[in-house]
Amino acid sequence: MDPLEGRVSRTAVWTGTGIELRQVPIPALGYRELLVRVRLATVCGSDLHTVSGRRPGPAPSVLGHEGVGEIVAAGPHASAAVGERIVWSVTCACHDCDRCRSGRTAKCRSVTKVGHEPFTGPWPLSGTYSEYIVLPAGATTVPVPAAVPDVVAAPASCATATAVAVVEAAGDLDGRRVVVCGAGMLGVTAVAMCAEAGADVTIVDIDPQRAARAERFGAVLDDGGPADIALDFSGSADAIASLVSRLDVGGRLVLAGSVAPGPAVPVDPEAIVRRWLTIGGVHNYEPAHLREAVAFLSRTVAVYPWDELVGTPVPLDALREVLHAGPRLRAAVVP
Repeated sequence: MDPLEGRVSRTAVWTGTGIELRQVPIPALGYRELLVRVRLATVCGSDLHTVSGRRPGPAPSVLGHEGVGEIVAAGPHASAAVGERIVWSVTCACHDCDRCRSGRTAKCRSVTKVGHEPFTGPWPLSGTYSEYIVLPAGATTVPVPAAVPDVVAAPASCATATAVAVVEAAGDLDGRRVVVCGAGMLGVTAVAMCAEAGADVTIVDIDPQRAARAERFGAVLDDGGPADIALDFSGSADAIASLVSRLDVGGRLVLAGSVAPGPAVPVDPEAIVRRWLTIGGVHNYEPAHLREAVAFLSRTVAVYPWDELVGTPVPLDALREVLHAGPRLRAAVVP
């Protein structure tokens, strides 16, 4: 008899107009699938954009993709161990198509994503705003060391791992002048990573309080001077144009905040050529970035006040109230 037969998960379902709490049957686990009890989920900005209408997404669906949980059951040939505390990738890939084989699993031709799939499809328990989540075979999982608390580990699944990918794309940072634009969770995390790598880091944000918070993670307030590296998490066309103009010869700009349509950014091709500039973009991340995210948090859990970036966790019943921006960079839910 299937030990999961008859079990249900208390789950918050986004209907397109609001949140409904439902009792969702837990399916029998397939090849290499994992059933994970969500210990804590954090609220990413993309979910705030979904519920505010700024970002399209399937409805109904189970939102939430940043989380930490404990494996409670495993399907056939699953490699992870029951009882292990883990974080998991946002993207789930086939690992066999041309993009996966070239190292771009985040852009797999058949990619599915945690917290982004239709509730009426084959993967209803796909989001973290739920008592349980089912992780498919194509998901990457990483064990969380005991020294890293849940509130620090949960953002690794999106913010921390994405910041790792962005900082990696920036190249060697030791001794470089780096300006980070946007002091949200991604920007603050990138500031700490750049500081750890030996860079001189400045922060730009339209909110003075957010900018001041980034100073506690290794940045100083920006003076508008030239930069070797610029990392944009704001998605603002005006900010991006300003960053391009500040790049010194050989400078590099990495864009990560432009995840929705916006105004075009004027770029002078001659300036790009004569100043040897490089402009690139990063969207999502690879399995190695998630592993490094957990390692980075392990190294710095006693160095930076990561837990102060996350609000006091609330029960699933209060999800409606925290699906908006608050004083912390991340709201938290304990399903």
